Amino acid sequence: MSTMLSIAETAEWLKKHDEYLILTHRRPDGDTVGCAGALAQGLRDIGKNAFVLPNPEITPRYAVFIEDYLAPDGYSAEHVIIVDTASTSLFPKNGDEYLDSVSLCIDHHPSNTFYAQNTCLDSSMASCGEIVFELLMAFSGKICAKSAKCIYVAVSTDTGCFSFANTTSNTLRVASLAVAAGAPHVKLNRRLFRTKSRARIKIEGMINAGLEFYFDGKVAISLITSEMMETAGADEDDVDDVASIPGSVCGVLVGVTMRELTSPQDCKVSLRTSPVVNANAIAAKFGGGGHAMAAGFSLDKPMSEGKLVLLEVLKEFIPADA
Repeated sequence: MSTMLSIAETAEWLKKHDEYLILTHRRPDGDTVGCAGALAQGLRDIGKNAFVLPNPEITPRYAVFIEDYLAPDGYSAEHVIIVDTASTSLFPKNGDEYLDSVSLCIDHHPSNTFYAQNTCLDSSMASCGEIVFELLMAFSGKICAKSAKCIYVAVSTDTGCFSFANTTSNTLRVASLAVAAGAPHVKLNRRLFRTKSRARIKIEGMINAGLEFYFDGKVAISLITSEMMETAGADEDDVDDVASIPGSVCGVLVGVTMRELTSPQDCKVSLRTSPVVNANAIAAKFGGGGHAMAAGFSLDKPMSEGKLVLLEVLKEFIPADA
């Protein structure tokens, strides 16, 4: 059974031990990568040895933020930490050997399954980066520019550059303090939110043109096939956060993105909802999870079949009078 630790207790635990290996989750996003980089730098700042396990699925968009912290071949850690990862099903492809040996999980997902020996969880935080920020502040009362940069990446990407409904005053406070500590927010905002590849423009066009609407326009579904990806010349970088597109349509309460992964029988489903629909509760029906307004799960079936099953489940979640 996992031991629950407060932020203060977690900071003391981290100061007590050494030789850390930090894991990020499968298909890493800005929050898990930013947390890993900030935590590795923060631990080094207090004299600890800390490295990040290379993630084979990381994209160029985020790889740059942890390139200085990657574990060398043969590194033997005494303690394994994983950030922003709710369950062992989300471990990176090269992380199976650590499934039963995670010393500490730092997370903000209410769907966390408490698989680690110790867990620092605060589901009120919009991003895991906010928790890592508090941990680093507990170390010494300040953060360096390198950690600040990674913290800003974490909090800004998990809130859609502070436009998502999960953004709180604390999110803005942490972002402000990160900028004050040296995070180059103008450069980061342009890189992460204001610049798109040609392939991204093409895949967005296909997504917008192919949107399907159900329940009198309260549900919008986007289907992204492998053929679409190939036609657009798109890679993982080009589909980062496309899950927000269906939910941006006026009147939509549930935005669904379904994407083929390794085969037509394997698809990933991402949900983005308004406050009146619980995305986490929907995802839980399929063994997934996440947050109240952003969650996901996987299906071992073609998207056409998965869509019909999902629509049946959505009947119990879509309010008639919304």
